[in-house]
Amino acid sequence: MAVKDYLRERFFPHLWCAGCGHGMVLNGLLQAVEKLGMSKNEIVMVSGIGCSARISGYVDFHTLHTIHGRALAFATGVKMSRPELNLIVPMGDGDALAIGGNHFIHAARRNIDITAIVMNNRIYGMTGGQFSPLSGEGIQATTAPFSNIDYSFDVVELAKAAGATFVARTTSYHVQQMTDIIKKAILHEGFSVVEVLSQCPTYFGRKNKAGDAVDMVKWFKNNTTTIGSKTKQENPDFIERGIFVQTESPEYCNEYEKIVERAMAMTK
Repeated sequence: MAVKDYLRERFFPHLWCAGCGHGMVLNGLLQAVEKLGMSKNEIVMVSGIGCSARISGYVDFHTLHTIHGRALAFATGVKMSRPELNLIVPMGDGDALAIGGNHFIHAARRNIDITAIVMNNRIYGMTGGQFSPLSGEGIQATTAPFSNIDYSFDVVELAKAAGATFVARTTSYHVQQMTDIIKKAILHEGFSVVEVLSQCPTYFGRKNKAGDAVDMVKWFKNNTTTIGSKTKQENPDFIERGIFVQTESPEYCNEYEKIVERAMAMTK
């Protein structure tokens, strides 16, 4: 299948702002699915609320557009009832780690076979530019006009600590790397977290004088580096990209099925 065959073209043009990085994430995701040769009928995408959640309306998979912060809870229910399906959950930084933070850490702890894509633009875009748990100290937002005093979560470190067995980070600029990482995340049996740094020129860029979309994408290019590189050693503030964790561990649905089999055996 061609990439366009995975789209619901009747819903285009999309509703994202000009320069939004989420369309680049959609491109990377569809490239990964196409390279894997996946059928539309074997994928379920579950989204919550926010700019990131619009992806579920644009892809021609089985889709659920649910409530804010609860996408992983809905996805867990789908996966438990139909474990043969591939679950992909796109989330924004607020959706994933503010109201959805508890679901995030417990999905990681369980190691359920879901691919979580955290599209991190460091702001609540759809609801007016409020700061999120990933905005960071010193950042301005509509709810922090004199700058934010909260420190941000590190998505990678949080996912690692919670028990995710696949953890990676990339950016909207590094589309080829993004595609390769998402491919590996989908193939991984267990809870996969892919953080994608994504630009929001409308709110984050304007409020923080970060420039337009091109300027923000160039920032990703010039301020990130591969894991363990010499560049990171020379520039400790650079953000690392790549796969941080890729380990094998018992998957939740498989372990649950063993419990069911034991219970059924006792009734005979």
